[in-house]
Amino acid sequence: MPAERRVAIWRSAMLPGSETFVRNQADALTRWSPVYVGATRHESVLSRPDDVIAFPGGKGFLRLRLTGTSPQLQKTLSGVRPDLVHAHFGGDGWLVSHSAQQLGVPLIVTVHGHDVTRQPSSPGAKGVRYRRNLQSVFKRASLVVAVSEVIRGHAITWGADPAKVRVHYTGITVPPEEPPVEKRWDVVFIGRFVAKKGVDDLLAALATMESRPRALLIGDGELLPAMRSRAQELGVDVTFAGSQSPEQVKRHLLESRLLACPSKTAPDGDTEGLPTTILEAAALGLPVVATRHSGIPEAVVDGETGLLSPEADPAALAASLTRLLGDEDLQRRLGEQARKHVTAHFDLTAQTRRLEELYDEVAAGAKV
Repeated sequence: MPAERRVAIWRSAMLPGSETFVRNQADALTRWSPVYVGATRHESVLSRPDDVIAFPGGKGFLRLRLTGTSPQLQKTLSGVRPDLVHAHFGGDGWLVSHSAQQLGVPLIVTVHGHDVTRQPSSPGAKGVRYRRNLQSVFKRASLVVAVSEVIRGHAITWGADPAKVRVHYTGITVPPEEPPVEKRWDVVFIGRFVAKKGVDDLLAALATMESRPRALLIGDGELLPAMRSRAQELGVDVTFAGSQSPEQVKRHLLESRLLACPSKTAPDGDTEGLPTTILEAAALGLPVVATRHSGIPEAVVDGETGLLSPEADPAALAASLTRLLGDEDLQRRLGEQARKHVTAHFDLTAQTRRLEELYDEVAAGAKV
């Protein structure tokens, strides 16, 4: 096998600031060399000057979105000379699948959540078109990677061949143990302010707690103004911090007693895959109060690394928060076990080594 093979990491918008998992995973490759390819440039903290952009200024992208074909994209991809294309999200996988097929380059597609939950459930012509495209990319892909067992099930429901769908956890970097930090916050939440994140349930839970915990909510999104208003109405002690850098997020986690992750299925069917913030908190020894939603129980062992409650149940969420905040020994024990669990099952180095083995399998199968 050549000493180094090239994999084109494809995301149509290269790259939203919330998608650190795309960069972190590919940057951790050791035997395969990643080249980041996008249709358009998305200016964010994750953008890089050497990202390869197929449609600078957006010209020509509309044709790709409408037809799934583009000589311009095919030429761009050919110039990268990849041995493999790894696309993130089902819809984006469809956009690049025809060009990869024309070039004879095998394709891997990672499905993350909404791409196999909310989007294929869309009503009308939009839903019909998306389902057709999704089934097309499932057929063209050599391998479909699902970020959790639950997401694997959704992919199969929408037409993926079970034999081609593998569960692979992206993983995170497990940092060295940090010295104790003075706690400024009782509860920290990190995520986009969208329906599936359950911020409304968290605020409702906090409002019923006699201890009046101090909460820090990090992130932005379409529901942020509504959640600010709701917090004010409820009179809860909540600070909205907006978007924060990874370094700032880490500091806030260390300054908090626990992470709240009250995810739930949104009214439009959108669900989580497996929230990276849970893994990041656990890696720092922080216990998690979360819901039994999608892939979360694969990362949080109830009563051992955190506490789980039914989704969309503020009363049960409040009970878990009250229990954990009222017991420092439990906080410490669950936090220690959480770090051990993440180290054993979600370490980025080990998970990326397994990903490269999948790359090897696909590349070998393509030659056969």
